[in-house]
Amino acid sequence: MLLLRRLGFEVRRQRSAVPAAGRGVVVTRGTVPAGAVCAWYPGTVYLPGDPLLLASIGNQFVFACADGVHVDGRGGGLSGLLFGSCAGRDHMGPYPAADRSWRTELPANPLAVGQFVNNQSPGFPSNVRYQEVDLPAVPYPLRRYLPYAWYRARVPPPMRAVVLVAQRDIRVGEELFANYFTVVHDS
Repeated sequence: MLLLRRLGFEVRRQRSAVPAAGRGVVVTRGTVPAGAVCAWYPGTVYLPGDPLLLASIGNQFVFACADGVHVDGRGGGLSGLLFGSCAGRDHMGPYPAADRSWRTELPANPLAVGQFVNNQSPGFPSNVRYQEVDLPAVPYPLRRYLPYAWYRARVPPPMRAVVLVAQRDIRVGEELFANYFTVVHDS
């Protein structure tokens, strides 16, 4: 409800309209305006050279950024264990290092569902685009709201995030679709 009041829309994981695609992300209330961030792609952030091979085997949730950084958005299996371990390692005093709830059915950050956005296909055109974002130094008390953990310990800011941005107004009942091979770049 807070998301609807603040942003004017809500999105949720639901069964995809694409046959045999499993789950997708659907606008359930309000309208996502063109240019709005409508989802975050959560996960473990790997810098170039970090060992991603084992976690990537059979893993369709590894997002490759233009600069060689990768975000592993798989919440279960080895990927989920690695995320939990890295987030636990970076815990500081009473402050969690990351929001771990994105791996559950009810994420605390309701936008942390970007890993479930399906690829465009004939009949299901793209309506969102990926945007790589480098977040400046985030104070530890606020990191509990970000669904990201570095694979490598003690990485200095900025924190890499990947968000999905609406290409046009997206209305209630519409599913979000992205082109898996398109990333928005600053010019």
